[in-house]
Amino acid sequence: MTGHFRRDLTLRQLRALAAVQEMGSVTAAAKRLNLTQPAVTLQLRNLEALAGLPLVQRTGEGMHLTDAGREVMALVERIEAALVDCEQTLDMIAGRSGGRVSIGAVSTAKYFVPFIIAAFSKRHPKIDVILKIGNREDIRQALRGYDLDIAIMGQPPPDVAVEKRQLGEHPHAIVAAAGHWLVKDSGLAVVDLTYETFITRERGSGTRMLMEQFFQASDLQPKIGMEMDSNETIKQAVIAGLGVAFISMHTVASELQDGRLVVLDVAGLPVMRQWYAVRRLDKELLPPAQAMLDFLGEEGFRHLPAPPVLDARRSISASET
Repeated sequence: MTGHFRRDLTLRQLRALAAVQEMGSVTAAAKRLNLTQPAVTLQLRNLEALAGLPLVQRTGEGMHLTDAGREVMALVERIEAALVDCEQTLDMIAGRSGGRVSIGAVSTAKYFVPFIIAAFSKRHPKIDVILKIGNREDIRQALRGYDLDIAIMGQPPPDVAVEKRQLGEHPHAIVAAAGHWLVKDSGLAVVDLTYETFITRERGSGTRMLMEQFFQASDLQPKIGMEMDSNETIKQAVIAGLGVAFISMHTVASELQDGRLVVLDVAGLPVMRQWYAVRRLDKELLPPAQAMLDFLGEEGFRHLPAPPVLDARRSISASET
């Protein structure tokens, strides 16, 4: 029997045995399976040949399993249970009864992405959303490595072919503590910031690169006081009066609302970027992930933080800096 049982065993043979065990006769088992009696008998004979042992025996009370038959029947039960589990899992993956979506978001987006996920989950309560927050390069690398279904970011990696769904505008400006001496001034020029100390994100971050582009266009080298890899720490440092910061308006919405931070009225600001939902073109999205991508493209903008009232006449796009 070595090897043949595993190689030649079929699900029809196992189900024939299970039907005989349940119904007590080949005739009743045939009706149960919607097969002819000879067909069921053939399946049993083939199964016994593979096992090398009799699996059923006739008695005055019908057909009963032998010890070998009970051992094979235990296998049938395990296989049927595994098939049910597999079917349920496939239904979940396909989105018929649930599923899972893997999303990555750059750290600046963590201030609104949870609200988008909450709104999506209300519509699709059976779909699990896995969220990864990281810096710009972390999310780009995860997208390159097929670890994510969707990434929420400003600029996707240039070496990956992607589909982009626009979420909305992403304004950047300079903020200071409420008591800063420039707060009351309007119509500031970039040169008025010459002696200000800037609290900035680390080199290579999207915000830092955008700040550098802005000041390069103005021929001003900002004075860098501290570099930090956390927007939260930058905000606290500015509130404490350690300097000013060029920062995403979506990270400071709460502090602007309660008056702990104020946007400086500087010519050329805010610099506008765009938020995108991005997916690799060569990664096929299953229905749950496709539903999330469609939701982001159609409804994502509704969950972006409301920007402060800024002079739109002086704002410029990131492509102009």
